[in-house]
Amino acid sequence: MAGAIASRMSFSSLKRKQPKTFTVRIVTMDAEMEFNCEMKWKGKDLFDLVCRTLGLRETWFFGLQYTIKDTVAWLKMDKKVLDHDVSKEEPVTFHFLAKFYPENAEEELVQEITQHLFFLQVKKQILDEKIYCPPEASVLLASYAVQAKYGDYDPSVHKRGFLAQEELLPKRVINLYQMTPEMWEERITAWYAEHRGRARDEAEMEYLKIAQDLEMYGVNYFAIRNKKGTELLLGVDALGLHIYDPENRLTPKISFPWNEIRNISYSDKEFTIKPLDKKIDVFKFNSSKLRVNKLILQLCIGNHDLFMRRRKADSLEVQQMKAQAREEKARKQMERQRLAREKQMREEAERTRDELERRLLQMKEEATMANEALMRSEETADLLAEKAQITEEEAKLLAQKAAEAEQEMQRIKATAIRTEEEKRLMEQKVLEAEVLALKMAEESERRAKEADQLKQDLQEAREAERRAKQKLLEIATKPTYPPMNPIPAPLPPDIPSFSLIGDSLSFDFKDTDMKRLSMEIEKEKVEYMEKSKHLQEQLNELKTEIEALKLKERETALDILHNENSDRGGSSKHNTIKKPQAQGRRPICI
Repeated sequence: MAGAIASRMSFSSLKRKQPKTFTVRIVTMDAEMEFNCEMKWKGKDLFDLVCRTLGLRETWFFGLQYTIKDTVAWLKMDKKVLDHDVSKEEPVTFHFLAKFYPENAEEELVQEITQHLFFLQVKKQILDEKIYCPPEASVLLASYAVQAKYGDYDPSVHKRGFLAQEELLPKRVINLYQMTPEMWEERITAWYAEHRGRARDEAEMEYLKIAQDLEMYGVNYFAIRNKKGTELLLGVDALGLHIYDPENRLTPKISFPWNEIRNISYSDKEFTIKPLDKKIDVFKFNSSKLRVNKLILQLCIGNHDLFMRRRKADSLEVQQMKAQAREEKARKQMERQRLAREKQMREEAERTRDELERRLLQMKEEATMANEALMRSEETADLLAEKAQITEEEAKLLAQKAAEAEQEMQRIKATAIRTEEEKRLMEQKVLEAEVLALKMAEESERRAKEADQLKQDLQEAREAERRAKQKLLEIATKPTYPPMNPIPAPLPPDIPSFSLIGDSLSFDFKDTDMKRLSMEIEKEKVEYMEKSKHLQEQLNELKTEIEALKLKERETALDILHNENSDRGGSSKHNTIKKPQAQGRRPICI
């Protein structure tokens, strides 16, 4: 009895200790995940779980986003997940997205997973036209996206139409020109073919390096009103705060860089920006909702913190990450070099095999031709011998006939006819016999000469037959060809050694290898800098090429603004920022 009571108490105690949970769905740019979260979990607990699952260490760029009544909001780290104004219907859905953008993607984004998530997010924003991208830059970005997905261009694999199902260009760009999908694919493929040798992470980084210079890259826009009630747009990004005309999101009317802002605050719906220069009056504006002011303040604090962080020495964690990234990059570089060498050796072996097969086929054909020539020579020799024998017999027969004619002539002379007529006839017959005998002698002599010539031809045929047999013997006695798959030559001593033992792969990095690799990387940097000088020329060339196909009447307001900025030489993100000027104690008028 006591044991049963103790057992029930133990079961009840165990049941009370099990925490209550709820289901959360996390949507990233390329996947969906579900987790069971405890009721007491705060935003940081869920966020850390997602980052650990993704293997992401550069967590400061990202956040969990959700929507409240058509307004975007971000999960707060120090607040319970279910205390947020989110739907309580399970699974509770959050989007894992980049909340803050780097100033320089190549310098700040260390992990490959971080680069990949940024690439997917920026690519989607460009295709959804949330970031304005000019047509010529869209084609270049599309070519890097294709390189990241398909690898190196191979004409035998990537045939016409292989991009037919891919979404690579904004619809605005496609509608702006009288160009078929095939024409767009042809231009994208022409650029794609030039990116040979770039790995996926390298192609994605090149994409981000171009995209980060677009005017709308990384900017969060909010509708505001100034004191006069004028409708404006506030832009928050990694460089500072920017005030825009609602019709022009490319060029700010005025900008406040983070290093020139002393204080940012809001009270109710009024937001205040205090410049560092006290000679410039504060700038105040109102937003439509209190919730929007809170979001603006969050973005301002986060972007300002990252702005100041970039200008300090890297933390120990970041230094370790960068060191690991350098080692990983060096390892991948050496692995790519090894694979490239193996591919080259394999291609050389295939070429050698093809050459040997070609030579073998050629030798077989030569042997066949020599054999046929020998057979023809033997047949010719037999025919000449037979013809010579026939000619010799004919010559003997003619000689015999000539002798008989001579005998007939002697007989006729001996039996002379007495009468004159008979004599005349006899003389005529004698004359005819003499002519016939002369002809027979000439024919006999000709036949004798022809027999001599046939004997000479027979000797030459026998000689040709002897030479053909000798050549066939030489072909048959040639040395055996080398094996079809030659053993690869040993690697040079300065190449890292790889050994495969059981199921483990080990490799050693040598100082000479790392120095050489560093020199190669430096050389690549120099080459890339030289190539980047021609980037704008290439874009201008493409722009000129497709300009004739543009439909002017379909240009959007952003297209017109971008063209005006380009004509003024200010089409990049950094060129369009304008700083506030000191105006005494007068307020800023916008």
